[in-house]
Amino acid sequence: MDFAPEFLASSLGREFVAGGLGGVAGIISGYPLDTLRVRQQHSNAGSAFGILRNVVAKEGPAALYRGMGAPLASITFQNAMVFQINAVLSRAFDSSLSAQDPPSYKGVALGGFCTGALQSLLLTPIELVKIRLQLQNNVYAKLHHADAHNGPMSVAKSIFKAEGLKGMYRGLTITVLRDAPAHCLYFWTYEYMREQLHPGCRKSCQESLQTMMVAGGLAGVASWACCYPLDVVKTRLQAQSQSSLPKYSGIVDCFRKSVREEGYRVLWRGLGTAVARAFIVNGAIFTAYEMSLRCLFNNGSLQAENAI
Repeated sequence: MDFAPEFLASSLGREFVAGGLGGVAGIISGYPLDTLRVRQQHSNAGSAFGILRNVVAKEGPAALYRGMGAPLASITFQNAMVFQINAVLSRAFDSSLSAQDPPSYKGVALGGFCTGALQSLLLTPIELVKIRLQLQNNVYAKLHHADAHNGPMSVAKSIFKAEGLKGMYRGLTITVLRDAPAHCLYFWTYEYMREQLHPGCRKSCQESLQTMMVAGGLAGVASWACCYPLDVVKTRLQAQSQSSLPKYSGIVDCFRKSVREEGYRVLWRGLGTAVARAFIVNGAIFTAYEMSLRCLFNNGSLQAENAI
């Protein structure tokens, strides 16, 4: 993507580009684990290792990356906007701060909360398509009376044709309920942990790569742990198609039926996979983001302090 020099010369332009590069690093590093998480949430199919072995044996290793086109095609813009909006809002809640001072933890948390709510508008259709592709196999197609799809555009066209724009935004409410508090904790945890691991780095921006990776990984784990039951409900709501009789009529109905049929443990099914993925993915996201910022702000050269 060709960005104008004037755009990259601004702080917002650099935040945008760095956020996009971080998003790409995150999606590539953690997508197979995301596929396993979705399959665990959707049905009682056993452990993550059992599902992995079954998927590879019956569908091939490429099945672990099925549906990656939709999030990868949009992740640069999505993650870029998330980091840029958070940077703007965090400072907006601390308008008295000077440009040299980092935003307060309160400003970071409030900025993250609003960022999570806003990004749900972009994320809902993408995750809907991704989930349909990740769950797609012959058994799923027969169960939901659905045709097999070749890629994200095929799924999107099918949903739009059958249900219109409203169908593309199935799961919006639960996505907002999940992402607003999750992003609040996400950005707060990263800022807090990087400062604990490397005191003074929020001002000096001289933390090591190890600090970036660990703080980013812990931020991802915290955000997923706080919202995981909502993510299970979201997966089940977005997996069902209107072409067959929907099993769940809404968020509360999905929660009640899931718990009644499978117990409260169903709300935490796949958490181990999600946490492992979150640590890897978000460590990669924040490391790529911070390193990109340093490259852009230092004319392509990393500071010596960033070495592990």
